[in-house]
Amino acid sequence: MNLTRAEARERAELITVESYDVSLDLTRGGEVFGSTTTVKFAAAPGAASFIDAVTRTVHSVTLNGRSLDPATVADGVRIQLPDLAEHNELTVVAEMPYMNTGEGLHRFVDPVDNEVYLYTQFEVPDSRRMFTVFEQPDLKATFAFTVTAPSHWDVISNSPTPDPVEAGAAEDGSGRSVWTFAPTPRLSSYVTALIAGPYQSVRSEVTSSDGRVIPLGVFARKSLMQYLDADNIFELTRQGFGFFEAQFGCPYPFEKYDQLFVPEFNAGAMENAGAVTILEGYVFRSKVTGAQIERRAITVLHELAHMWFGDLVTMRWWNDLWLNESFAEYMSHLAAVEATSFTSAWTTFASVEKSWAYRQDQLPTTHPIFAEIKDLQDVEVNFDGITYAKGASVLRQLVAWVGPEQFMAGVREYFAKHSWHNTELRDLLVELEKASGRDLDDWGRQWLETAGVNTLAPELDVDADGKLRSFAILQSAVPEWPTIRPHRLAVGFYNLDGGRLTRVHREELDVDGERTEVPALTGLDQPDLILINDDDLAYAKVRLDPKSLATATAHLKDFADSLPRTLVWNSAWDAARDGETPARKYVELILSNVAAETDSSVILVQLRQLATTLNFYVAEEHREATAVSAVDRLWDLASKVPGGSDAQLQFVKSFALLARSASQLDRVAGLLDGSAVLDGLTVDQDLRWELVASLVAGGRMGQDGIDTELQRDNTSSGQNAAALAKAAIPTPEAKAAAWESIVVKGELSNALQGSAVTGFMRVLDRSLLEPYSEKYFAAVPGIVATRTHALAQQIVVGLYPALLTSQATIDRTDGFLASLPPESAALRRMMLENRDGVARALRARAADAAAEGSPE
Repeated sequence: MNLTRAEARERAELITVESYDVSLDLTRGGEVFGSTTTVKFAAAPGAASFIDAVTRTVHSVTLNGRSLDPATVADGVRIQLPDLAEHNELTVVAEMPYMNTGEGLHRFVDPVDNEVYLYTQFEVPDSRRMFTVFEQPDLKATFAFTVTAPSHWDVISNSPTPDPVEAGAAEDGSGRSVWTFAPTPRLSSYVTALIAGPYQSVRSEVTSSDGRVIPLGVFARKSLMQYLDADNIFELTRQGFGFFEAQFGCPYPFEKYDQLFVPEFNAGAMENAGAVTILEGYVFRSKVTGAQIERRAITVLHELAHMWFGDLVTMRWWNDLWLNESFAEYMSHLAAVEATSFTSAWTTFASVEKSWAYRQDQLPTTHPIFAEIKDLQDVEVNFDGITYAKGASVLRQLVAWVGPEQFMAGVREYFAKHSWHNTELRDLLVELEKASGRDLDDWGRQWLETAGVNTLAPELDVDADGKLRSFAILQSAVPEWPTIRPHRLAVGFYNLDGGRLTRVHREELDVDGERTEVPALTGLDQPDLILINDDDLAYAKVRLDPKSLATATAHLKDFADSLPRTLVWNSAWDAARDGETPARKYVELILSNVAAETDSSVILVQLRQLATTLNFYVAEEHREATAVSAVDRLWDLASKVPGGSDAQLQFVKSFALLARSASQLDRVAGLLDGSAVLDGLTVDQDLRWELVASLVAGGRMGQDGIDTELQRDNTSSGQNAAALAKAAIPTPEAKAAAWESIVVKGELSNALQGSAVTGFMRVLDRSLLEPYSEKYFAAVPGIVATRTHALAQQIVVGLYPALLTSQATIDRTDGFLASLPPESAALRRMMLENRDGVARALRARAADAAAEGSPE
């Protein structure tokens, strides 16, 4: 199933692909579909190569009019192509399996009406699961799809959907129709798409900058259409169109733009050209937080940005995957701030994306942004916080370094030169250097070819009158990654005024080396708080001087603006994770300030970090008492904030997730049965499931209660929630049954397996997991060998015995790592990251135990 970069480079030197003509028959039942591919390509005469096809059965292979024996040339993954001509035509007739893993052509049956829904997910190497293809991004071609499907379905692809032609009856007597799509522009195969089933849609349009009227569509399953907020999606899309076309100096490159909410999707969305697939969870059937609404908006804008950066211009090989994703991530937040109502998106970026980046960059598996990708297995494990979040953070730093106007001027020239082609990082840097006059060679080496995060701290000397005699910024790096980098950043001075922390001075400068003097600040009054990296331009961990730390601790909730407050939140979290601040003090900081937080995404992140701290970082002897007290305070916060507010909903969700004492579970039960009421809180179906899971994990509800709730909500969402709750039943028998279903049988879809894994690990009594520690290590190699990457990763990461936080867990992991063969690079990486989480937790616990003054 693998493809090395060396193989891809050799194949690209031999072959130039002209076109694909793909015919699919989706009326052959629920296991397989028919796939006939005709591909025209040029090659070096007499050369031999191969084409990719993950097949159930290959019926025939015809190359330049001669039949090749499928048993000889096809092995179920590749088809060998001997003795090629200068101009070649290959036809492969095959049957391929439907998937239930969220990869290839995924098949889903809606439990509400038993209708079948299909969609594709091809990134990285999975277009070969639907048709025969040279599966690498630099072999672009045109694609023409012809699809036979039930007549009552809708069929969507990259080209506009044609009128179907009736094709008679299927074996079951139902009607069949054929859709013949026009060829696409030249695309990489991983951004082609097919979505089919009785999807329903809402239609609109947008006028492109070149005067074309671009049709827009938003699609969802029939049973979800009542919840689809299409007007909001269209508004965001139009805002994004206008912003990106102006910034990129290039009209939208495709004929139409459809956005399809699809079931059991593994990621947030996928940038298929003109046919974006999006996580169905973004169709909100219950009240959701502002954080979720904003995340959907960022996702919509992210995928739209990819239509230019990724689809119109595509990286040559996957080592530039980071640039593809980071550019879309950066541009989506910029568009949100400058073109939509989500004007605080940089606060969200600092809270969500950068915290992810800092966490990933401190793992033993961190890697340079520009990573060496030697094969497809490397790509699959590099969809990480470096590729997305650090890359986007460093891209933002690059914009500050060269200047925003100069950056966009370079991007416009990049699109003008490279449309419909493949590029490498250097192609973009060349244009940015021309536009800005900055030499980016050294910058690129230091930022893109090394790993690790720097720490910035102030050094100040204050005279007797409270004025600064000197001010310097000290930069440090960890020994493993000792690079000292250049930063473009701002220093902000904040004073308390009328109970609010307000910025009174800002100094923007270049920081380079281990010590950077800032003479412009000399002679100024020392403020109440000094914030290095104000406005969050740089990518670095930040520390506060003693006076600033005291001010921040006492007045965190008093910042007038959300972004500097978030930067202080981030600094506090870094210190807690690093064991510099006792975990119980960090818990106190959250609970004392989170109710005053105005940004929904920041509340979401703080509550997640509260859960992590309680579960992993608080000293063992204080964990239970600290957790019970913290959860009681969450209920108190939920009771005091305005009824019906975003904060109230988030506090209730966090309370239900962490509830453990008898009185806390009584309150959860009261919310579910209506005997306990919080002013303004609506207990809708999705919240009901969270309450059910809480009661199940707490031993207050069993399978009968889960079944009753599923009768109320026998939808795909309900089935996933029920799978989680069932696996959370706190009995040895229930855990054994969940283990058997997930690990031994392995028949669950990606969504159901993910829910079951989450439920299995949700325990109040951690001894329930002890019998599975050794079973986990015994099962993992077989899981990785036999499951697709998506399903294997769910198990390897999700079932790791992290809650059994002890030196014994580390020692057992070390023994497992020592036994792994060299070719198990992906598994080694996942296991090293698992191990690091336990090691970090043990260090944080030791720091918390040593801090006698921490609140309990």
